[in-house]
Amino acid sequence: MHLLLVLAHPLPESFAHSVARTVRETLEGQGHSVDLLDLHAENFDPRLTEKERRGYFEVPYDTSGVADLVMRLQKAEALVFVFPQWWFNLPAVLKGFFDRVFAPGVAFRHDKAGGRIVPLLTNIRHFWVFTTTGSPWWVVKFYMGDPVRRQLKRGIAVFCNRKAEFRMLALHDMDRATDDKRRRHLERVKATLQKLR
Repeated sequence: MHLLLVLAHPLPESFAHSVARTVRETLEGQGHSVDLLDLHAENFDPRLTEKERRGYFEVPYDTSGVADLVMRLQKAEALVFVFPQWWFNLPAVLKGFFDRVFAPGVAFRHDKAGGRIVPLLTNIRHFWVFTTTGSPWWVVKFYMGDPVRRQLKRGIAVFCNRKAEFRMLALHDMDRATDDKRRRHLERVKATLQKLR
């Protein structure tokens, strides 16, 4: 299987980079091919341009500004995202990736009857997420309502391919995580990846 691994963290020494490395090594060890898209290392500009926004409902939508990333997305059979949650949300660079690359004519098309969108990422069989939060799990789940999970599963994955398998694994309370807790989490990441078929 060919996977697009999207990493969103500016610091190369970050735990997110360790997770991405673990994901890549594990998947390649299982015989999969992995295209690592490090949004910061590749200097991805997350800002939707004026031209892109003005043409959002035009057919065809102009994706020339992100054509290489669109091609990489369309070649993938699975997506794996690695990122920290900041303020109970996606890092801005990853939000911009969805805004610019999951574009009309790529991830979905507008239903001419109005309102609804038609999923187009039928090539994507798996939509997996490995993330961290600074807050304890109960704050994320009960107080905040697990907003990142809801946004990615209900607001993006389902609208791009209803049949894609969604899975999310989070390390909570990251700011107080010991080396042992981080090591055990990386083992959980490896074990989870064994389920990718």
